[in-house]
Amino acid sequence: MDSPAAPSSAPHSSWLLRIVVVMLGLQMGLLWLQGRLLHRQHQELVDLRSDVQYLAESLDAALGAEVEEGSYVPMHRLQRGRKGHALVRAAVSSDPPQEPASNPPQDPAIKELEEARASAQKAVKDAREVQSKLSFEENARKAEEKAKLEAAQRKGIRWHYIALGVGVLALIVRVWLRRRG
Repeated sequence: MDSPAAPSSAPHSSWLLRIVVVMLGLQMGLLWLQGRLLHRQHQELVDLRSDVQYLAESLDAALGAEVEEGSYVPMHRLQRGRKGHALVRAAVSSDPPQEPASNPPQDPAIKELEEARASAQKAVKDAREVQSKLSFEENARKAEEKAKLEAAQRKGIRWHYIALGVGVLALIVRVWLRRRG
């Protein structure tokens, strides 16, 4: 009587082993897919960062053309983006050059210089405001993408539990049918 029980347990364990192997294979496939998605997102962020650096460099170059020699101070960052753009920022001096008290600024060239300096300071202020707005929009976009990713993960987890439930139900039905028949 013990010999018929031994063969019936062997097919059951091999069937269970196959299911476990298939589920582990599916889990590995899902992990690989998640890794690919994270890699693609990282590449997009790196490209976006290099675009922002290029934009900042272009703005600084445009500001550098408008600002006079004495008030333009370039500062270089050592970190470079993927495309090799170095981030350069122009610091415009907020102090006007010291003029002798005896000569009031009546020369048209001096007035033009002061107007150009004021225009450059306004452009820098506007650029900083635009940069802060872009930062807020970028943070909102990232939060939206994160919410979508979490929703997709919750949906995927739900399907995993449904598949696990169906597998357990199939196992219970199979055991019930074997005992009955």
